[in-house]
Amino acid sequence: MTALADSFRRLIEATGPMPVLRYMGESNARYYASRDPLGSAGDFTTAPEISQMFGEMAGLWLADIWVRAGRPANAIYVELGPGRGTLAQDALRAMASQGLRPQVHLVEGSDALRKVQGGALSDAIFHDSFETVPGDRPLLLLANEFLDALPIRQLVMTTTGWRERMVGLEQDRFAFVSGPNPMEEAVHEKQRAADVDTVIEACPAAAALVEDLAQRLEVQGGAALLVDYGHTAPRIGSTLQAVKKHQKVDVFSSPGDMDLTAHVDFGTLNAIARREGVASSLTTQGAWLTAMGIGLRAQGLSTASPEHAGEIKAALDRLVGQDEMGELFKCMAMSARDWPRGAGFPEV
Repeated sequence: MTALADSFRRLIEATGPMPVLRYMGESNARYYASRDPLGSAGDFTTAPEISQMFGEMAGLWLADIWVRAGRPANAIYVELGPGRGTLAQDALRAMASQGLRPQVHLVEGSDALRKVQGGALSDAIFHDSFETVPGDRPLLLLANEFLDALPIRQLVMTTTGWRERMVGLEQDRFAFVSGPNPMEEAVHEKQRAADVDTVIEACPAAAALVEDLAQRLEVQGGAALLVDYGHTAPRIGSTLQAVKKHQKVDVFSSPGDMDLTAHVDFGTLNAIARREGVASSLTTQGAWLTAMGIGLRAQGLSTASPEHAGEIKAALDRLVGQDEMGELFKCMAMSARDWPRGAGFPEV
């Protein structure tokens, strides 16, 4: 049993079940604060770690918008959850090839990851949250696999109506239970009539972040690219999952010592962004990378290093393949109304 599991157990015994939102939030806060979770020695691998091509495409995407916006000299690069700094390194290198060398701002709450990022990006300015990122300069923002780790709220249909889904104890083991209070008002009218045990999810933190980002883009100018696994149409069912050592594990197996994630509801986030007035559009990772010319970049890298051609092809297939990351992962582009639209996305 992890130390956090023991703490949760005592808390539940003393005060009753806790919301899934709290269980996931506190678990991930402990998890990310204590380690570098990336790579073969960690728990999972993200697109920037698979190939430099991903970060290069992201950097070129931002640079293209910046050029068409008139090359504002005071634009800043912002990354949410920058991992090891790999995405930033590759993106900034690609930006520099187009004459863009922005000041770097990294939003990272983990001291362990900040040490790694600081070694890769010595001039970076760190922030605990997006709130302290400068509010008077255009934003060129990336967030890759950031939203999926934000805590979700789950509601479950019971024989007595909708209730919040909680984490409690059954036979001394963690288990999902339903809360005591009616939650019909938190459920959209179209979803209220549902079968017993139906689960629906929401991510208040992601919604608040996109709302804030949209408002700031309108005031400051700029563009943002959010990439994660998720869905673009409404869906039901729990997507909460846990990963440890590159394997899916039970979500109750070791809180604080495993990565808890959930699929991102991009359809809702896209609607929030548009409601705030910014241009916002969705596509899949495979479609976006292909439109950005990743295939040509892969050919160029293979020509320059023929001994690595097989590895480059494997990385390309993993990033864009429909049965790999290409279809499951979605991309969301946001830009201020008076800024250019990002390449590779449908017109809005």
